[in-house]
Amino acid sequence: MSNFIKSYQANVGLNHVPAYQVSGRPFATGSIDASGGAVKIEFPYVTRWIYVVNHEATHCRIGYSLNGVEGTNYLRIGPQTGNENTQSTIRLEVKVSEVWLSGSSGVDVMAGLTTIPVSRVSGTIGPSFSGSVGVG
Repeated sequence: MSNFIKSYQANVGLNHVPAYQVSGRPFATGSIDASGGAVKIEFPYVTRWIYVVNHEATHCRIGYSLNGVEGTNYLRIGPQTGNENTQSTIRLEVKVSEVWLSGSSGVDVMAGLTTIPVSRVSGTIGPSFSGSVGVG
């Protein structure tokens, strides 16, 4: 009987739809200084979404691997324009365990986390799809 029960117990993974249908667990970190080189932000669970705010007058690069953010596989978040209340932001609907930032000394990151363990995005090529085509 115990084998019968275990055969129906599935581990939560990247394609577990209910994990993305509910609100995410809150994650926030601020005042990140990535002006001197790439900085890795690691999440305790796989993300449902990520919100990045650039408060500085320089562009910020965001990528999903060190190679990506230091190479050509990154997204630029524009510089702050005008007064302090006008910053550049972006919301990403991605399922990753980490992001990399570079180029700005004032970045805030907020994320909604799923209940999916970080180990679910680790594979032979590394965590968070590192080394994948288009990632770095």
